[in-house]
Amino acid sequence: MLNFERNIEKYAELAVKVGVNIQPGQVLHISADVASASFVREIAKKAYEAGAKSVDVDFKDDYLVRLKYEKAADEVFEEFPAWRVQEREALVENGGAVLSVISSSPDLLKGVDGKRIATFQRVSGQAMKKFREAIQSDKISWSIVAVPSKEWAAKVFPDAPEDQQEEKLWEAIFKAVRVDQENPVAAWTKHNDNLHEKVDILNEKHFAKLHYKAPGTDLTIELPEKHIWVGAGSVNEKGHDFMANMPTEEVFTVPKKDGVNGQVTSTKPLSYAGNLIENFTLTFENGKITGVKAEHGEETLKQLIDTDEGAKYLGEVALVPHNSPISQSDIIFYNTLFDENASNHLAIGSAYSFCLEGGKKMSKDELAENGANDSITHVDFMIGSAEMDIDGIKADGTSEPVFRKGNWAF
Repeated sequence: MLNFERNIEKYAELAVKVGVNIQPGQVLHISADVASASFVREIAKKAYEAGAKSVDVDFKDDYLVRLKYEKAADEVFEEFPAWRVQEREALVENGGAVLSVISSSPDLLKGVDGKRIATFQRVSGQAMKKFREAIQSDKISWSIVAVPSKEWAAKVFPDAPEDQQEEKLWEAIFKAVRVDQENPVAAWTKHNDNLHEKVDILNEKHFAKLHYKAPGTDLTIELPEKHIWVGAGSVNEKGHDFMANMPTEEVFTVPKKDGVNGQVTSTKPLSYAGNLIENFTLTFENGKITGVKAEHGEETLKQLIDTDEGAKYLGEVALVPHNSPISQSDIIFYNTLFDENASNHLAIGSAYSFCLEGGKKMSKDELAENGANDSITHVDFMIGSAEMDIDGIKADGTSEPVFRKGNWAF
C-alpha cells in the first residue's frame, strides 16, 4: 500500500511538473471523472505546492453521462452551454493550463442512439473550435493523463479476478508513464531527448512522401513543403515546456490535405464517443476518404467522418516503433491515449499548426494554403504492426527505408 501511495504521489507530481509544467501564479483547470477524485486531490496538492494560483476542477460522472444520452430531450444534444465555452476561452486569454484526467469505460455509450452522439459531437466541436485551435497551436500548456475505473479495468483485464483488475491497470499505467522508475521526471527528460534524435533525423531528410505497406495497407502520404516533425515535449507561447500526452512514444507531423492516396487498415480497436470501432479499412483519393468498411462500429465511424468536411481528411501522421514499451506490454488498453503509443497511427480531422514551419503564427487561410487540414474534430486511429514497412520518398524521387518490420530502419 505504501508503494502504491508513493506511486500516486509521483504520478501527480509528474502530471504537474512535466505534463502541464504549472508556473507560479498560474490557474490550473482539471477535467476528470468522479472515479478519479482521490488522484485529482493529489494533483491539486502538487499544483499548489508548485505555486498555482488556483486549481479549478470540473467533475463528470459516467453514470450521469449515459443517463443523459438515454433520457434527456432531443434538443439537449443540439446545443452547448455558452458558459463552458466562455470558461475555456477565458483560460486561454489568461494563460491558464488545462489537464484532462480520463478514466471512462470504452463501452460507455454502447447501444445509445448514434444520432444523439453524432449531433452532440458536432455541436460541441463547433462551440469549442476557438479553444481547440488554441490547444492545437500550443497557445497554452495542456496535458492528458489517465487513471483506472472499474469498468475500464474490466475491459482491459477480463480474465483477471474482479478484485485485481483495477490494480493490474494501475500497474500498467504506472509503467507506461515511467512512474515505476526512481525519478520519473528525470526519466521523461531522457525519453524526450531520445525522441528528439528521431525528430532531428526526419527533419534533416525532409521527405516529400511516405509510402506505407502492410497487410491490408498500401498508402502514400504526401507531406507539405513546410512540414516539421515534432515529438514528446511542446512549448507554449510564453516559452514554457509541457508534455501534452502522458504516455507518449510518437514523433509526428502534418500530412498534405489532398496528398493521401490508397488504402489503410486498422490494427487496434478505436474507442470513440463511448463506442468501439474494430477492424476497419479506409480508402483515400486525393486526400479524401472515399471508402469505409468496419467489422464492428461502421456506423459510428461513418458518423465521425461526416462530422464536417474536414473530417473526411487526415490531420496527423505519427510514427511509433512496434518495439515501444506499450506495444511490448502486449496490452490492448481500448484507450487511444495508450494504444496510439503502441502503434503507427494517423488522425482524422484537424492538423496541428505547430507541425508547419511558422505555423503557430499563420492564419487559417495560410495554414490551408500550406496543406494543413481544418476540422472541429481530431481522432487518432492505429495502423502499425510488426509487418509494416515505410519508405521515405524525397522530392527527386529517391527513397530510403524509414520503418522495416514495424521498427525504425535508422
